Amino acid sequence: MSDYIDINRKMWNDRVDLHYHSAFYGVDDFLSGKSSLKDIEIRLLGDLLGLHVLHLQCHFGMDTLSLARMGAMVTGVDFSDKAIDTAVNLSRASNLEAEFICSDIYKLSEVIDKQFDVVFTSYGTIGWLPDLNRWADVVASCLKPGGRFIMVEFHPVIWMFDDRFQRIEYSYFNTGPIIETTQGSYADRNAKLESISYGWNHSTAEVLNALIRSGLQIRSFEEYDYSPYKVPEVSVETDEGKFMIPGHEHQIPMIFSLEAIRT
Repeated sequence: MSDYIDINRKMWNDRVDLHYHSAFYGVDDFLSGKSSLKDIEIRLLGDLLGLHVLHLQCHFGMDTLSLARMGAMVTGVDFSDKAIDTAVNLSRASNLEAEFICSDIYKLSEVIDKQFDVVFTSYGTIGWLPDLNRWADVVASCLKPGGRFIMVEFHPVIWMFDDRFQRIEYSYFNTGPIIETTQGSYADRNAKLESISYGWNHSTAEVLNALIRSGLQIRSFEEYDYSPYKVPEVSVETDEGKFMIPGHEHQIPMIFSLEAIRT
């Protein structure tokens, strides 16, 4: 399993161009002035004017630059070198300022020696990390005293099911790596791309306890019965910007959000 980072990095490098040009990400809309952030995180983030914000696992930086549009002095981090190169180019194309750093999240202390008012992560991030205690320590170490950690993530319940939501296929708990071969990408299921990846399921308790152990105080925790993205693929739009699983509408949590404070 020691090579999981290289395997996952290759997958994300291979996806960058596909994602950048996909309707799923809507880069043209972003360049026209639309924020790529969703209402859930915008409400939690609040007023960012003049604040120093660290965006973890930022992919090609569209959300990072949307934070800059909100007035933040923002740094985006991702382990995909191709994603970071694309983020730098997107920063120039959008005339928005941000710093982008290519780094494995577990090695962030080797490349960042400052602390931030806000650390932010969202949608499909922690499932690529095997050890949440190490992750939470990184989050805490990057926050100033009194700084806020804002997280919005897919709920672990939805990762228990098979792709068609017909049966429970995986454990709710972290029982080890899940090794998958994927055709296409969540942004384009029909793309001619095959990827191998390592992922991990993390229960709600695992997430919360990792943050508490690292010294953060949980200020709020919410669960939502919809996803703002068409993820999983079988989900359908039941209201504008809200996707649910057919047959499980209003029955299962699909997203959770939290705010934590470094005391």
